[in-house]
Amino acid sequence: MSKEKDYVIPAQAGIGHVHLKVSDLERALEFYRDLLGFELTTMYGDQAAFLSAGGYHHHIGLNTWHSKGAVPASANGVGLYHTAIVYPTRKDLAVIFDRLRRTHYPLTGAADHGVSEALYMNDPDGNGVELYWDRPREQWPHQSDGSLEMYTRALNLDDLLKELDRS
Repeated sequence: MSKEKDYVIPAQAGIGHVHLKVSDLERALEFYRDLLGFELTTMYGDQAAFLSAGGYHHHIGLNTWHSKGAVPASANGVGLYHTAIVYPTRKDLAVIFDRLRRTHYPLTGAADHGVSEALYMNDPDGNGVELYWDRPREQWPHQSDGSLEMYTRALNLDDLLKELDRS
């Protein structure tokens, strides 16, 4: 691997989609489509599905090509830690939190990271999922040397739910 340090990825670059191996496609669709609200854009037979937000071709791909009926990956092995889904506003995060709460879907955590607020859970195959919103950049905390000060503090979920009452 090259050790050259003169290349910097363009600021407009982003991560376009995640493609997950799942053991049961319909069960995964119930989570990503029915619970989280992603729209199904296309199916490849009964082995793969592609979902999006807002009509994009796909943000999430799900397949059983090499994983149908498989057990979840080991939590102590290499692999994807979690998929992070960014919401445009704090109120949008509050809406999905309220939906998760009302359906009794279990969270594995909820954190204030200074730059963002996040909810954590696992999908039915044990894949980590983070739902979050970014605070505006001008609100991001910085250390005295100018670097970002990111941290993990408990997220006040009652305060998050108050966003539902704000217009």
